[in-house]
Amino acid sequence: MTSARQALAAWLEHLTHERRASPRTVRAYGDNVVAYLNFLERHRGEPSSVADLGEVTAAELRAYLAVRRQGDQALSPRSLSQALSSIRAFHRYLDHRLDTPNAAIALVRGPRVKVGAPRPVTEDQAYGLLSEIALDPDREPWEAARDQAVLTLLWGCGLRISEALSLTRADAPLGDSLRITGKGGKTRITPVLDAVRVAIDAYLSLLPFVPQPDDALFRAKRGGALSPRHVQATVQQLRGRLGLSDRATPHALRHAFATHLLGAGADLRAIQELLGHASLSTTQRYTQVDAAGLLAAYGKAHPAPDKRLRHPVARSHNSAPD
Repeated sequence: MTSARQALAAWLEHLTHERRASPRTVRAYGDNVVAYLNFLERHRGEPSSVADLGEVTAAELRAYLAVRRQGDQALSPRSLSQALSSIRAFHRYLDHRLDTPNAAIALVRGPRVKVGAPRPVTEDQAYGLLSEIALDPDREPWEAARDQAVLTLLWGCGLRISEALSLTRADAPLGDSLRITGKGGKTRITPVLDAVRVAIDAYLSLLPFVPQPDDALFRAKRGGALSPRHVQATVQQLRGRLGLSDRATPHALRHAFATHLLGAGADLRAIQELLGHASLSTTQRYTQVDAAGLLAAYGKAHPAPDKRLRHPVARSHNSAPD
């Protein structure tokens, strides 16, 4: 009889070699499931088999989550949601690969995650979205590679969904830069990071279709052009599994591209060109987001912060950037 630990080891091998998940992702998911199995062993008084995992009740899973909320190492609501996501992914593997379904797992809801003011996703959240794609057993490896490539383009090059999906097979493999036609037919040149190039190459190496040079680069499951709705639905699913708020959208990755550049000291004019904004005033709205982050850091670090402190940029710009 296969033990739960053996199943976990097989799942981690599956994530590493078949799903090509990053070492960081594999480690995080492995740690979460190990903690879950440790709890079940203490709770039941003996090691679990795969068959036992098929009989875990919703009450047992809720008890496990309650334990993780307590003590010196209590998890935050977001971390607890990510732990639950790991457990669900493991059980999906048990269902698909080891014929051990467990309907009770789907009955357990994660903790409510507090939603803050709209803002771009953080660097860790962006990495989380990209890594989570590889964990879905219902998604073929080439589809996971495709979705990772699309999201990497949005974040790494600051593209809109429509711009990423307008690329043709003739555009790949990518060079050091990419010519993009954006809103109003305006053309711009954006540099291509190695990570973007690698993601596109990985997708093409697995693509089961042979599109013509003028065909869309990103293909749907049946071979047609990928739709924006698919990208939006994919991110919606991923953010639910990771416990992220509704602000984690495909367009938020484009916002993150701009704010991360701004935080690293990039010139506003350069960011304007990279994003294809017609007006610098549109790009300047990103300083609102950057200023908000600086004030949050100040408030945590300063022993006696002035609660009346407000940044003039944050007061004067209230609309979300394009």
